Amino acid sequence: MLVSITDLTKYNGEKCILDHIELHIEDKDKVGILGVNGTGKSTLLKIIAGIEEYQGKISYQKDIRINYLPQTPLYNEDDSIMETVYKQLDSKEIHDYEIKAQLGKFGIIDETQKIKELSGGQLKRVALAIALIKPCDLLILDEPTNHLDNGMIEYLEKFLIKWSKGLLMVTHDRYFLERVVNRIIEIDHGQIYKYEANYSKYLELKQVRLETQLSSQRKRKLFLKKELEWVRAGVQARTTKSKDRLQRFEELSKVKDVEVNGKVEMIHTFSRLGKKTIELHEISKSFEQKKLFDEFSYMFKQHDRIGILGDNGTGKSTLLNIITGNLKSDTGYVEIGETVRFGYFKQGYDDLPMNKKVIDYIQEISNDFKVDGQGLSAKDMLERFLFDARLQHTPISRLSGGERRRLYLLRVLMMMPNVLVLDEPTNDLDIDTLNILEDYLDDFEGIIMTVSHDRYFLDRICDGLFILQNQHLRYVNGGYSQNLDTTTKEEKEKSQGALAYKQSKQKKIKMTYMEKKEFEEIEDVIMDLETNLSQIEEKMNGVTNFKEIDELSKQRDDLQKQIDEKNERYLYLLELQEQIDNQ
Repeated sequence: MLVSITDLTKYNGEKCILDHIELHIEDKDKVGILGVNGTGKSTLLKIIAGIEEYQGKISYQKDIRINYLPQTPLYNEDDSIMETVYKQLDSKEIHDYEIKAQLGKFGIIDETQKIKELSGGQLKRVALAIALIKPCDLLILDEPTNHLDNGMIEYLEKFLIKWSKGLLMVTHDRYFLERVVNRIIEIDHGQIYKYEANYSKYLELKQVRLETQLSSQRKRKLFLKKELEWVRAGVQARTTKSKDRLQRFEELSKVKDVEVNGKVEMIHTFSRLGKKTIELHEISKSFEQKKLFDEFSYMFKQHDRIGILGDNGTGKSTLLNIITGNLKSDTGYVEIGETVRFGYFKQGYDDLPMNKKVIDYIQEISNDFKVDGQGLSAKDMLERFLFDARLQHTPISRLSGGERRRLYLLRVLMMMPNVLVLDEPTNDLDIDTLNILEDYLDDFEGIIMTVSHDRYFLDRICDGLFILQNQHLRYVNGGYSQNLDTTTKEEKEKSQGALAYKQSKQKKIKMTYMEKKEFEEIEDVIMDLETNLSQIEEKMNGVTNFKEIDELSKQRDDLQKQIDEKNERYLYLLELQEQIDNQ
């Protein structure tokens, strides 16, 4: 066992965020920690990493090595990146080329740069590279995907899937939770709930838990109601039976009700959007002689949902600023329809007046707002977004990151936009709020443009993508995963082509005897598999028995997998034959 936690309690001021919890982490456990903002997820990571005080007992495996990635790393500002790495590594077995390769995976090319010259995102990526390369028994990651572009996230996901030691992380990336973790710990009102599951299975098990808890609560209340009538009737506890009954009544009276987290109530506001929306005419942009993208044209349709993809520094936020009129393009122009009303949900908090009270910030927009024909005050609107009376009179500077993000979102929606521009909207939002936001965006009647590193969010929301790559901007249909499949295939073909070229310089390419035989037979093999698949699918249409359907489904999935593998092999052999023919 790597870590054993017993009777752990932690207070944040007067609020108990971890209440006598017990948790054990085994070798090879990959644990995702979930909970709404402010429940103590990051605090629990810090406690296990040994940098936060607590009450209770924690036992560690002898000589355990722990690597911890905080949300905001702190290093000596005058050190270079490489000096920082050397100071963090206690193993001389790691070569410079390994360090540079890992840094390069996260876009850190110049390792001579000083720490003070790095942005917050670059600093986080340096810290992540250190955490991954330094040998350890338990890897602890706090929001590891923040400040990564989508390519880096794909790399990190593959790395963690192969990771053979203990892993503990807080993340809002639902694909990570689906594909990487094998356990989920949920923190809820000071208690923890354990699930031997990935994300999709966790959702099912959580629903069962909540239903069971609420059912038990209803039964307990009915029982207490009857027992209360019995007590009020003046029964005296003279007999042993009466004493036991009174004792049980007193014990059940002390049991707390299930506490349910409040949920954000999205406000459905919308200004009419005319037929003419936004038109981009041959726009391009460069900064300091570095070209971001060349001439690009696009006419937005009334219900477009566009995701904007590209590596860090390729110009995603710049493109949003050009479209919204906050920045001029170098060439071309942007035409904006008369009815267009932007709601721009920016990435940072620079626009938030930190000294202003929450309610004053919202009242600047309006103190009298209509939603679905109902009049709501600024106070009502804030309550819908989980700002109670205490928080409403709190300065914005004292809000958590998630609370500031929620407040900013409310203000954007109160402007009644018909074009939503979302720059990293999922940052600092817990998964419950993310799901509610996604439901709202499903029903939004206008145009949505979003820059996001959250792959699940992009798949859920977008039906088209603007892709910034190699100083070029292009539009493609479909969501993130569809595009990834296409890109992966293209990259595979390119790499195979490059390999073939290299080999041709060295020696003539030839098929082995087994490859020749396989190439001659593979088309017939694929046809036979496809025939079997059709027969299975026909059988399934006429079967009603659940067990038989389940068995046929497994056979169908297995056949489909074989067909996919054979098709991929066939394409490889076909390309190989073409290379031989062209020698």
